Amino acid sequence: CFHKRLHGRRTQEQSHSVNELKGANLAVLGEKNSSVKLLEELVFGAEEELLERLVEDEDQTGLLLLEDKDEEEAKESEDEGGMRQEPQAWKKAAWVDEDDELEEEVDMKHRFRRNLMKGEAESTMTKQKLQQRMREQFQKAMGGTPSWAETEEDEDEEDDLLRRTGNFVASSDSLPSGILRVKKCLHANSTRPSEDRLTTVQFHPSAQVVMTAGLDQSVSLFQVDGKTNPKIQSIHLERFPVHKAQFSVDGEMVIATSLKNKMFYLYDMMEGRVSPVHTVRGLNEARVKEFSVCPEGGALLLTGTNGYLHVLTLKTKEVVRSMKINGDVSGVAFSPDGSKVFANSEDGEVYVWDMRSSRCVNRFTDDGCVRGTSIATSQNGQYLACGSQSGVVNVYSQEACLNSANPKPLKAVMNLLTSATALTFNPTSEILAIASRAEDEAVRLVHLPSLTVFSNFPVAKRKIVYRASCLDFSPHSGFFSLANNKGHAPLYRLLHYKEF
Repeated sequence: CFHKRLHGRRTQEQSHSVNELKGANLAVLGEKNSSVKLLEELVFGAEEELLERLVEDEDQTGLLLLEDKDEEEAKESEDEGGMRQEPQAWKKAAWVDEDDELEEEVDMKHRFRRNLMKGEAESTMTKQKLQQRMREQFQKAMGGTPSWAETEEDEDEEDDLLRRTGNFVASSDSLPSGILRVKKCLHANSTRPSEDRLTTVQFHPSAQVVMTAGLDQSVSLFQVDGKTNPKIQSIHLERFPVHKAQFSVDGEMVIATSLKNKMFYLYDMMEGRVSPVHTVRGLNEARVKEFSVCPEGGALLLTGTNGYLHVLTLKTKEVVRSMKINGDVSGVAFSPDGSKVFANSEDGEVYVWDMRSSRCVNRFTDDGCVRGTSIATSQNGQYLACGSQSGVVNVYSQEACLNSANPKPLKAVMNLLTSATALTFNPTSEILAIASRAEDEAVRLVHLPSLTVFSNFPVAKRKIVYRASCLDFSPHSGFFSLANNKGHAPLYRLLHYKEF
């Protein structure tokens, strides 16, 4: 009987132990279910939130990821009895896996989307890729991302900074490469377009004024504001189609030459007087056509025939000295201080002359050039650009061209397919503008620090530039303009530069 009672008591104790063990197991299982539910809510949200997210826009590509810290905290809560913790604020995904979503295919043959195709292989495209294509086309048309769109960028700048590489200590004032932030403005001469081909466009060296001249026998001045560009003054030169017009160094006078005349005009803007110069003492040339204004002021460098260059003083209207190269001169460019002049010959050779001694101090062959067509120097004394009939523009170090008999170009720009007839550096020496008057829209802008061409200029698909014969930048690079064969001077605002 005692043994039966002892056995019964043990049986009850075992039963209680089993029940307690089952209860503990049930509690543990309950804790596990609670933690699983917590993780589900952290990943997928509550049922109401899940339903709301299921009907969100299909274009949303951000995925919400748990971080290791959250998982560890969830595990700790499981060990401590399944105590719930409030989910932390969501962080934007560091990347997006395209396989996580099934993208809907869009028919690209529709008439509204056909122009976005780059080939027959793109008959269908995912919505995400279509959005990217439309964004790229918009940025190309606008000359980069407009300021109002830039404010919509990701607010998580710290994470974005950590995901990028590059030089973060670079100056923010330097011009970036790739895409040039540019805005198309009203034509500079919109209030008085030329009736014939424009041959000259030039910004005044100190005032917010631009000058145009052309074969319609007129020279016009306009105020530059980018909106209306009102005309200031226009002068008509009887039977004198203007081949070239330039401001003097001080900006108080305009010099204008024609195609077949030995005579040229001086327009004194301060007094409003136009004076013809019929003869130049010591000049044995049939015509005065090409010239450059000497940087020190008070003199012109006339391009003659048979390789001659003549220095003409404006005060006495006489030639004081001459220089000669082999072959005909195709272009001249001064060093920044005016002490040296680079003369490009049609034979493809470049001569360097000392202006004070009238002595040739160096001579070299433009690399790969058969026939030279143009030449330009940068204002900071760093670069020399030589254009050729093949369309290739070689960019040299100006120092190497002064000292070496065989300098090698830093870059051969091959974006023009016809003769490179116009070259101009901007005042900050960050942009080189190149053009060919033999083809429509043949204008390119070169980013000099990287020696690459800006991909978004010209900015529009429809023709605006046409055939450009002259290029110029405003004194602080805020504007860029050109003279074309339609009698217009398209004007562009370079948004990187804050001043005129």
